[in-house]
Amino acid sequence: MAVVHVGTSGWSYREWKGSFYPADLKNHQMLAYYGERFDSVEVNNTYYRLPTREVLEGWATQVPAGFSFVVKASRHITHRAKLSIEAADPLAYLLETCNVLGDKLGPVLFQTPPWLKCDLPVLRDFLALIPSGVRAAFEFRNSTWFDDRVYTALAESNAALAVADTGDELRDPPLVRTADWGYARLRRSEYRGELLKQWADGLSDVSWDYLWVFFKHDDGGAGPRLAAQFRALTQA
Repeated sequence: MAVVHVGTSGWSYREWKGSFYPADLKNHQMLAYYGERFDSVEVNNTYYRLPTREVLEGWATQVPAGFSFVVKASRHITHRAKLSIEAADPLAYLLETCNVLGDKLGPVLFQTPPWLKCDLPVLRDFLALIPSGVRAAFEFRNSTWFDDRVYTALAESNAALAVADTGDELRDPPLVRTADWGYARLRRSEYRGELLKQWADGLSDVSWDYLWVFFKHDDGGAGPRLAAQFRALTQA
């Protein structure tokens, strides 16, 4: 059975006060409060700007041992350089900076734009830039990437094909094991009926050693609630 890490995309949301966070909780106390309840978080604002090493070090001191920060790669890598060799420098900077998190650094998520179509040679060259030991997850948002040759290339580097559930069956990636660890982004605002259990069962059935699962941010605070429910289902 996989070690399952569950959390949300981000934690610093004032809108969650009163639903997840206590109404009187100070903003600077949010991460510590979050870290007492979940063991991982997906940091999405790194897509726009990477925090300084000092900020990352500060984050690491606020969460317990075993917590993991998952970092979304910069748009300079995925959208501007489009995973090409031009991404080498920003990729190296991203990984060097995030290394300050030490063993609290989880996977790095590379989310490609919907307009970027499959280019297998570019993908192979990009995978070669990623140092051994770095867990790289790829969320492809164009269906041309859903190809056995892509899955083979990822598997050769032990990189995960990120599963995303938005409700769009034509665009959402399939559930395919390409690494000994898995990554899932459950993006619906609500999972009614048996749908959440179906996802928990389906993801648990795959023979991963580790699995990261994240729920989306919404102003109503459904993300933390769904994450807690999902964790309970996998533990059961």
